[in-house]
Amino acid sequence: MTSADEYVVALDLGTSGVKAAVFSVRGEVVASAVERYPLHVLGGGGVEQDPADWWDAVVRGTRRALGGAGIDPGRVAGVGCSAQWSGTVPVDDRGRPLMRAVIWMDSRGAGQVRRITRGFPAVQSYGVGRLAAWIRRSGGAPGHSGKDTVAHILWIRDRLPDVYRRTRKFLEPRDWLNFQLTGRMASSPDAATLLWATDTREVGAVRYDDHLLRLAGLDRDKLPDLVPTASVLGTLRPEAAAALGLPPTARVVTGAPDIMASAIGAGTVADFDAHLYLGTSSWLVCHVPFRKTDLFHNLASVPSAIPGRYLLVNEQEAAGVCLAELGRVLCPSDEDPYAAMLALAAEVPAGSDGLLFTPWLNGERTPVDDGTVRGGFFNQSLGVTRGHLVRAVLEGVACNSRWLLTYVEKFVGRPLEAITAVGGGARSELWCQVHADVLGRVVRQAADPVLVSARGVALQASAALGHLGWDEAAATVPIARTFEPDPARRRVYDRLFPEFVNLYKSTRKIYARLNGRR
Repeated sequence: MTSADEYVVALDLGTSGVKAAVFSVRGEVVASAVERYPLHVLGGGGVEQDPADWWDAVVRGTRRALGGAGIDPGRVAGVGCSAQWSGTVPVDDRGRPLMRAVIWMDSRGAGQVRRITRGFPAVQSYGVGRLAAWIRRSGGAPGHSGKDTVAHILWIRDRLPDVYRRTRKFLEPRDWLNFQLTGRMASSPDAATLLWATDTREVGAVRYDDHLLRLAGLDRDKLPDLVPTASVLGTLRPEAAAALGLPPTARVVTGAPDIMASAIGAGTVADFDAHLYLGTSSWLVCHVPFRKTDLFHNLASVPSAIPGRYLLVNEQEAAGVCLAELGRVLCPSDEDPYAAMLALAAEVPAGSDGLLFTPWLNGERTPVDDGTVRGGFFNQSLGVTRGHLVRAVLEGVACNSRWLLTYVEKFVGRPLEAITAVGGGARSELWCQVHADVLGRVVRQAADPVLVSARGVALQASAALGHLGWDEAAATVPIARTFEPDPARRRVYDRLFPEFVNLYKSTRKIYARLNGRR
């Protein structure tokens, strides 16, 4: 059998569900399936998911995708996993979860982060000495929102001491999924970043740092060993192979967190070639040839899912979820309200007749690290229609992206000439055009944008297995359509955007009083 006859199964474990897809080793999608699972939103900033729900969905999705592909499963040579980043799964000696996973939206560890980062003198509420050590060695520092992996672990240690005592390893969602596949508890430099306990100064030799472990109060024995990025972890466990309908000879590659995987899957593997992800959350990232930190706006370049490379990372907390929340209110009985909502928005002029929406429904991470700010509509008049509400949400998310773009371009030291749009939101031509107009940049709509992270780990697996060179990856990603900024609409957004930023500056103290922990 030649490499042209082989396939890769890619799994993308998102917040709302898992996408399972079959790709050729050249990155061509053959078939895909989506399986959903619940989100458990608790009081006090808690957000969890059940790993058992993840695995059940992975099994169903993989079998459906294989059935749709119509290929001999024996021709599957590799498996790669992408997953939501900054989640925590405490497991026992046998790899069994000891509680539901604490996911990236969970902010209950904010108090723990404040305790490990404070000191005198201080800058941005960080003790200067501690901050210097974190930035010098790891390239960043724990975010005060309490949503980084280190915050989850410390919260479990303090609030659930029995779970902490029984924990053999704390695993990222991707790493737990890899354990299910291979029986191996391991991580890689890209996924381990948000522990803020690794020395990333040599991107090819990232390791845990004893000083940073002590600063954070982390127990090294409870953290997984690090293996090289884009390396083969092993073959499928017989039990996993049987459950998924795959051959036990299929090799499992490390995979990557969603942000890193999407950078590959968008075809944006060259330095300064950026992609904008529009999913539950949003980000605007690119590979860069340097290690750098902007603490004031929560930006940092960290080890990428491509060996030996750095990726500028950031995240805006809410994008597609804003549209989902509006749909839940406007169209509670519709199973899929988005087509109708977008059609309504298309009838409304640019600027939504002055109606502004701020998308900070779960706080914000970049370009401000603010866990208490919240979103909503502003400047609403009589006569506002459902279309106005929907378009304002599309524009509000785009304005948030423009706010981020300002600091991304300062970080990289150049304007971004074109941006590739990916994720579920990028299926909407209207939303792509809104982003082009608001950002004032050419927006390239990737084909099959929902499969961007799955495609990324499929390409990573193909490269790790020797079927594809990294320099070939960009050419495998087709662009469906290109959107140019419209000058007239751009002028409308140029007038509204400063007021969008002013809304944050004017209301942040109000939100802090309303939503600050007592």
